[in-house]
Amino acid sequence: MSMENVYDKFVIDMVGKRIAGDIVWSNDVYNSLRKWRETFRLSQQELAKELGVKQTVIADYERGRRQPGSSFIKRYVSALIRSDAKNGFKVIGELVKMFNLNFPYIMDMGDFISPLPTHEIIRAVDGVILNSFVNQFTVYGYMVANSIKAISTLSGTDFYQFLSLSLNRVLVFTKVAGGRSPMIALKVAPVKPKVVVLHRPVRIDPLALYLSEQEGINIVISTKKTEEELINSMRSLLSSRQEP
Repeated sequence: MSMENVYDKFVIDMVGKRIAGDIVWSNDVYNSLRKWRETFRLSQQELAKELGVKQTVIADYERGRRQPGSSFIKRYVSALIRSDAKNGFKVIGELVKMFNLNFPYIMDMGDFISPLPTHEIIRAVDGVILNSFVNQFTVYGYMVANSIKAISTLSGTDFYQFLSLSLNRVLVFTKVAGGRSPMIALKVAPVKPKVVVLHRPVRIDPLALYLSEQEGINIVISTKKTEEELINSMRSLLSSRQEP
């Protein structure tokens, strides 16, 4: 059973980053490693098997005999998640609730290997830019959201949390009529994306375009036929690397 069959990959990635961040930020990295192993209800032997190492290696890290680097911590957390996947994501499910990471309005999200320029995004979504200006900057990832669910179900606090996830990312809205509601919401938001992609809107509301000009946010219209094609085009950028 794949992870995506139970939780979206981006949610699992977010949980993994929270765990890795907690380990790195801890005043006692070694005890933090043990804490998370025990949180996932694994013995040293079980985790060692998942990692493909000897049990003594895990013991050495947890006792401070070995210094974990970023690569090992990522492997360690990935092994915890893989193990939990085999058990039906029991621990991940608890952590999603604890971290408040249940975002039914987010359809997909990802981070690029290296930041990509605006024109790469426009090309990937078969986009047309509407503004009188084109901001020349780079973005570090993307987030695809169902605009109807996002606008109609989010409270003010939840909306700000939602926008915090779009920091330095392209914000892609599907189910768009004219773009007015998303742009009004962004108008009053303290955190604003640099690029907003609207998927096949029925029409463009003049107020939406006016607000984008005021706020310096590029609006890109994606002409991709389906949401699936749009998401696949964004995912194709995850392995892209900008040439220096």
